[in-house]
Amino acid sequence: MSQEDSARLSLPLLAAGQAQKEWWHNEALTLLDIAVQAAVEDIDRDAPPSAPAPGQCWIVGSAPTGAWAGHAGAIAGWTAGGWRFVAPRAGWRAHHRASGKDAVYDGTAWELGVVRAARVLVEGTQVLGARGSAITVPSGGTTIDVECRAVLETILIAMRKHGLIAS
Repeated sequence: MSQEDSARLSLPLLAAGQAQKEWWHNEALTLLDIAVQAAVEDIDRDAPPSAPAPGQCWIVGSAPTGAWAGHAGAIAGWTAGGWRFVAPRAGWRAHHRASGKDAVYDGTAWELGVVRAARVLVEGTQVLGARGSAITVPSGGTTIDVECRAVLETILIAMRKHGLIAS
């Protein structure tokens, strides 16, 4: 790599009067091809696959071996020139082909299928928001409807299980 790399993606930058500029430029494009709109075959894999195809990428596990040694957590991409690695930054996403879910790098590790949001909208209508306060199961009263109470308790249990209200 050159002595000057870009701040976010560590892409090699060209320098005035630099020899073989096309090599540096192509290297930067190859790294962009791996990192931008990333799609990976597997997540948390420690050993490189035996027969990767050009363009395939993986998220390296925490105890990498072989050609991946020293690149824990990186996105590893197979290219015509061999393995290339891109170290992730907090907030990066990669689509996991096998599950159809996104993995997000939180600055320490990749989380698969975790969605963080303040609210969820479906066609412009809010369907989920912040967690509500706890709701107690009904008890006492002058008229007791056992079936109604059982249904209410089932609903409250489901809402607690899904995190919609506090326990």
